[in-house]
Amino acid sequence: MSNFVPKIKHVWEVLINYFILKKSAAESYCILQEAYGEHAPSQDTCECWFKHFKSDAFDVKDKEHPGQPKKFEDQQLQALLDEDACQTQKQLAERLNVAQQTISDHLQAMGMILKEGKWVPHQLNERQMENQKVTSKMLLQRHKRKYFFALNCDWR
Repeated sequence: MSNFVPKIKHVWEVLINYFILKKSAAESYCILQEAYGEHAPSQDTCECWFKHFKSDAFDVKDKEHPGQPKKFEDQQLQALLDEDACQTQKQLAERLNVAQQTISDHLQAMGMILKEGKWVPHQLNERQMENQKVTSKMLLQRHKRKYFFALNCDWR
């Protein structure tokens, strides 16, 4: 047995040949098992494809399945966020026609987090880091002062 690892499309095309040669799904499975070993499809897969071929469907292209995730680019998601950063994952999923979990995965990969109902990058930009630095210095100086003005509004 060689080290050849067949691509799934190749196996489907071989199954079409066996179907045309009037081999059964079981015979085809045995031949593929002998030729490809652990890389051969299961007998159930062979039977499923033979049913497919019996209905005159010989197209071996991988079609989209109901459970197969739809593909979209991060740029499409970023464009929707630029348009309105307050959209929920559910709204984004509906607009891109994908599952909510797919949106969640993409947002996480893009480094986006939800802050106060708005999608923002997790990493701070230069201006935000400078603002954080100034605020921290101001709070530290306030803490170092001896007297700190505190307003107590409890009038009872």
